[in-house]
Amino acid sequence: MKTLGHWLASPWRRSTAAAVVGALPVLAFPAPSLWWFAYVALVPWILLLRTAPAGRRAAFDGWWGGFGFMLAMHHWLLPSLHVFTFVIAALLGALWAPWGWLVRRMLGGTPSPGRVAAGLVVVPSGWLVIELVRSWQGLGGPWGVLGASQWQVGAGLRLASVGGVWLLSFLVVALNVGVAVLVAVRRARVPAVAGLVATAAVTSAAWVYAPRPDTDDRVRIALVQPGVVTGPDSAERRFDREEQLTRELAGQDAGLIVWGESSVGFDLGDRPDLARRLTALSRETGAPILVNVDARRSDRPGIYKSSVLIGPDGPTGDRYDKMRLVPFGEYIPARSLLGWATSVGKAAGEDRRQGTEQVVMDAGNGLRIGPLVCFESAFPDMSRHLAEDGADVLLAQSSTSTFQRSWAPGQHASLAALRAAETGRPMVHATLTGVSAVYGPDGEPAGPRLGTDSAAAQVYEIPLAHGTTPYVRFGDWTLYAALLVLVVWGVTEVARLRRGARGSLVPPVRTVHGWPARPGR
Repeated sequence: MKTLGHWLASPWRRSTAAAVVGALPVLAFPAPSLWWFAYVALVPWILLLRTAPAGRRAAFDGWWGGFGFMLAMHHWLLPSLHVFTFVIAALLGALWAPWGWLVRRMLGGTPSPGRVAAGLVVVPSGWLVIELVRSWQGLGGPWGVLGASQWQVGAGLRLASVGGVWLLSFLVVALNVGVAVLVAVRRARVPAVAGLVATAAVTSAAWVYAPRPDTDDRVRIALVQPGVVTGPDSAERRFDREEQLTRELAGQDAGLIVWGESSVGFDLGDRPDLARRLTALSRETGAPILVNVDARRSDRPGIYKSSVLIGPDGPTGDRYDKMRLVPFGEYIPARSLLGWATSVGKAAGEDRRQGTEQVVMDAGNGLRIGPLVCFESAFPDMSRHLAEDGADVLLAQSSTSTFQRSWAPGQHASLAALRAAETGRPMVHATLTGVSAVYGPDGEPAGPRLGTDSAAAQVYEIPLAHGTTPYVRFGDWTLYAALLVLVVWGVTEVARLRRGARGSLVPPVRTVHGWPARPGR
């Protein structure tokens, strides 16, 4: 009977196994939302990597596991990008090749307790560096960061206020390393247990001592979700539907009304009739309206996605142009090289233009709002900067109508909970077609979610908070600490290899009857 080791001796079987186990962490994210599974989801992958016959094979296993992880995390793109989804997954999966080698280096064979103790810090640090690199906008941004799977865990949200989603990722990977060592390395179980206890202690300390946001006021904010509108003249009919739903908010004492991404499909400079209708709506409801215009600008060349604030006297002049665009969805990186993606899927036929700076808007009555557009809610630094600039409420205007039947809407909405917890500011996630949701300054839900089958106008009473979280104050310190850990480990490894090389160059001493021989004997 063949053992598992014999079965994995085939390179293709081993690669297939790596891709399968690499995809397992996606089950911790919405829609499955098995958040607890994140604590062991990497264990099969780590066990496979540590048994690789050589460092090069471990790197391949890391690459294939990364391919599986990226493909599973972005599988909902298949109807739009088709075969190009596999190309993207393969390119991004290569980021895990060094991590595969690192896991084998730290945990392969029968590691000493000291090496296991170091691995509990070095391996999670290596994972964080991968998340840092792939968080660059051009590589797809921080979608599916491992720590984001803990968006509904109270202790996790408290940790996010201390070190952002990065601290959550670090601790989740450390837990997986500890469990893998407990399973596979009997002689090193003491440091593994110590690592698990230390992780629990850090979580408990954050729960007890991390500052909680001070809430001293409330604001009523309404979300307008029109639902799916398709077919000819969909932009006009969507506007009509949004207008109808907004009228239902009259008399509900809303302080602000938020429409979703691309809620207005025409530039208001070209369509003064729409601007007049929005102004009338603001007067009728007694609240300013934040819309999102997705159109070719009349005052400058190109298509922009812009958050525009409309008051009872018309557009207030507050405008935010989206800065971080969705690769392939809103622009094609290196279009001269990758432009063929438009022939195999629904990639952007024309690149949208980028904004240049973030904006905090005055919505009246002392309320300051920080808008983000869609994909930008995935970037922790953007919401942190808005909080630093004095935003009382963070707002993400989104549209996932293309992916209604996938896991994407729920996962996107979950990011708002993390951004709220990181900054200590409530966050509103308003979409055209769901999922729309609102979270308080501690990341807890502030009202019912509007699912993908809803078309409604919903008012939320949202607590406002003051003060500064450690994450806003100190920024991405977890990432810097991870980089420092890897540098120190690298220097130590180089020094150890040099000592070994010098030792191998010392000639052996000839002896005669156990005593050093005299020259000439």
